[in-house]
Amino acid sequence: MYTRNIIPLVQEALVDTPVALLNGARQTGKSTLARQVCAQRGGMYLTLDDRAVQASALSDPDGFVRGLGAMTVIDEIQLAPDLFRAIKAAVDRDRRPGRFLLTGSADVLLLPNMSDSLAGRMEIITLHPLAQDEMLNRKSTFIENVFGSDLHQLPPTGNSTKEDLAQRIVCGGFPEALARKESRRRTAWFRGYETTILQRDIRDLANIAGLTELPRMISLLAGRSSGLMNLADIGRSLGLPYTTITRYMTLLQTAFLVDPVPAWSHNRTSRLVKATKVHLNDPGFTTWLCGLRTAEEVLASPLFGPLLESFVVAELRRMATWSGLSLSLYHFRNSSGREVDIVLEDPKGRVVGIEVKSATAIGTSDLAGLKQLRSLAGKKWVRGMILHPFHGLTPFDKDVHGVPLSALWTW
Repeated sequence: MYTRNIIPLVQEALVDTPVALLNGARQTGKSTLARQVCAQRGGMYLTLDDRAVQASALSDPDGFVRGLGAMTVIDEIQLAPDLFRAIKAAVDRDRRPGRFLLTGSADVLLLPNMSDSLAGRMEIITLHPLAQDEMLNRKSTFIENVFGSDLHQLPPTGNSTKEDLAQRIVCGGFPEALARKESRRRTAWFRGYETTILQRDIRDLANIAGLTELPRMISLLAGRSSGLMNLADIGRSLGLPYTTITRYMTLLQTAFLVDPVPAWSHNRTSRLVKATKVHLNDPGFTTWLCGLRTAEEVLASPLFGPLLESFVVAELRRMATWSGLSLSLYHFRNSSGREVDIVLEDPKGRVVGIEVKSATAIGTSDLAGLKQLRSLAGKKWVRGMILHPFHGLTPFDKDVHGVPLSALWTW
């Protein structure tokens, strides 16, 4: 069993908040984590995947909540949305902290019938698929290091070859997929996962039967991983109207399958109108949707570079959930085409730029986007990094270094 690095955050939330919601995609390990916390606190565990429990919650939400103990876990809360209103009423009568730990496979902030029910009463924590350091049962401080340390003082990172990185990409971070060592068995798991999510969960969320083009759309998004998201172009490719594509995209985000990265700008207002980048929530699922089954196929594919960038984005998102810096992830692209793959910004506005390279050689042209970002960030600039699959820390400029990708899980 893996130790999840957000467990302390869940425990802290239950100390001073009446309701904690642990949400994230299906099969990320929410139920396992919730059972652990429930056992530690001597609580009651209920899952709405149990038809009898779900029927009781749907038929009489208020009565269901009144019958619960001092501390209760309710798994898959999105299956009975009226429970949010009933829990709100219960919390308003008794605001003791730690009364409810909820889990959900849908983003409640994107569901209008749930999003404001527990405002001020609930803390939301997202559980992503496993990060590389969680697979090794440790806790990376990569994010804290890039914002606060002299990189030369950090320990050696070791080497991570392209072959090793391709294997990490194709395996992804879903615990059950990782347990299947043969690519054929992982393929079977991902096929079943896609069917369950698209044919059951999303249809239940949307309460719509006609979502026949959704599998084609998510496969198309996987093939455009790390590219700019153009919904009008996606609609043309699928022969669907813009309104349908917009609705599908909202559903995919609600189910935590698609996790776009917005654009960074020194003018915060202008960020709202700039194009986002396409990223799915897990590199293993992404490669499967692209028809790539083995590390060798990933390495030989022209998608290796984009998939490597999505892999890094996924790792940073996962680490950001337990980092004390409350980071935001962006990408940067200006009108002249200069870009930076990933921009990390902390609440103070401090900026770290990260380029992800799979190439064997790094030249001065690879620094152009980082230098442009540095100029725009001004005094908020911390440093730039080029993450690459090779060994050793390499200085390219006074505040721009080449760093082995293995630093993500060894620092």
